[in-house]
Amino acid sequence: MSSDSDRSRLGRRRFVTGAGAGAAAMFGVAGAGAGASTAHAAQATGIVEGNLPDFHPLLKDELRFPLAYGTSPVRDFRAWRRAARSKVEEHLLVDRDHTPYDPEPGAPAEADGYTRESVTLSLTRYERVRGSLLTPHGTGPFPAVLLLHDHGAKFDIGKEKLVRPWDDDTRLASAQAWADRYFSGRFVGDELARRGYVVLALDALGWGDRGPVTYEQQQALASNFLNLGSSLAGLMAREDVRAAGFLAGLDRVDRRRVAAVGFSMGAFRAWQTAGLSDHIAAAASVCWMTGLKEVMVPGNNILRGQSSYYMLHPGLARHLDFPDVASIAAPRPMLFFHGGQDSLFPAEGVRVAYEKLRAVWRARHAEEHLHTRIWPELGHVFTAPQQDEVFTWLDSAL
Repeated sequence: MSSDSDRSRLGRRRFVTGAGAGAAAMFGVAGAGAGASTAHAAQATGIVEGNLPDFHPLLKDELRFPLAYGTSPVRDFRAWRRAARSKVEEHLLVDRDHTPYDPEPGAPAEADGYTRESVTLSLTRYERVRGSLLTPHGTGPFPAVLLLHDHGAKFDIGKEKLVRPWDDDTRLASAQAWADRYFSGRFVGDELARRGYVVLALDALGWGDRGPVTYEQQQALASNFLNLGSSLAGLMAREDVRAAGFLAGLDRVDRRRVAAVGFSMGAFRAWQTAGLSDHIAAAASVCWMTGLKEVMVPGNNILRGQSSYYMLHPGLARHLDFPDVASIAAPRPMLFFHGGQDSLFPAEGVRVAYEKLRAVWRARHAEEHLHTRIWPELGHVFTAPQQDEVFTWLDSAL
């Protein structure tokens, strides 16, 4: 049995936040000093700013991303692509699902240059999901965009952040306020439909018709998925891939010209879907791309947990970094925008990610298919000038 003195020393060790001799001496840990052993110093662990263990630099050093293209021993790109995609899918913890979509369309509503309708479909065998489907006037087949909504810690609306709700005044008021804050007052989906694109937007689990979850509930929700042998982030990834397949299969759509577009978490979803689905011919991602190690720094939002769980595939970082996953889509056209004043993504992380992406597209002799741009004056937004550049880029990419 331990003595009170022993328990006291153990308690003090638990709260030492540095492994240096000075910190150990300050707390009176026996054996500290110039000759303290590495094993003893390793006992002096604690939690530092940002919910990180004080040995997090050592964990970072172990992240070598050995399956990244150019690092992996697999040099043939097609073989690497199959191996990398398989590794991502392995870490989704959610199986592929071939449940029939069995779509149920709602009553159409006419708008300026396009038709709106709701559509309810089975993205998985677990649940049916209602989405917004916009179709341009005219004769198809049309190019199409899978439009993926952001996180924003705002859960009462999901698809409505990007497609103007036409049958719910309460959601319309909330959606308009969101559009005013992040999208220069525009609804991106409606703008795309006016320009001749079929648009599909659906709620991720927790938003709109499938919520609302609260900010504080997210971590418990993700934990419960893991306890059930599944994954919240994996479910979202699988559903987005299924949505891409549904959109590409519509008679009104030219299946060779389907893009994924998203802002913030939706940007993550866009490049992830491009990496996992052959139905996506191009993707535009606004305000979500970074190197993992560069974003795992004290003060960053990703360290708070909660929203991060929607984008966290347990164990995948032992194999691939974020830009490595996006690179599975090479050499297809891809666009990445970053706001220079965006505090969520440190400049070094964006630089590292863009360099990795360029190296892959360069290796595929397709540098012209990768468009990266930093908007130095902007923060975490998708403004009208950015939207216009994306629209022009989509016209050429598709």
